[in-house]
Amino acid sequence: MSTIKQIMTTKVLTLQMDDRLELAHQLLEQMSFHHLVITEAGKVVGVLSQRDIFRALSPKLGMSAQTDKDLSCLNIRLHQLMSRHPITVEPHTNLQTAAAILLEHGIGCLPVTSGDGQLVGLITWKDLLAAFIHQPAPCQ
Repeated sequence: MSTIKQIMTTKVLTLQMDDRLELAHQLLEQMSFHHLVITEAGKVVGVLSQRDIFRALSPKLGMSAQTDKDLSCLNIRLHQLMSRHPITVEPHTNLQTAAAILLEHGIGCLPVTSGDGQLVGLITWKDLLAAFIHQPAPCQ
């Protein structure tokens, strides 16, 4: 049975709790991923999704009707927006268990941590779907 370690992303972009929304927004616009992991001393303390960021941004940003109040949303600290105490898995977790966790909790990603709580990777629903598609069919 396949495990998370075999398919997880190991190069995970992390930010700190006191980083500003502006930085998170810029990074997600430049990169092709949809989740940021918030860490403190290497340990996972939160997750911020692209959806969380879009909800916090003023819809008038970048438009001629933009006001100082619209711009001020960029100064929000990530700890004010992130999902705290995210569910995590360890690298030896099997793919079916990870998929069940994502479905049960209605979340899009799982930070992967080592036994001591240090971040070692990230798995998303897209990673799992791709893995299931590419698995050989069981013998009948």
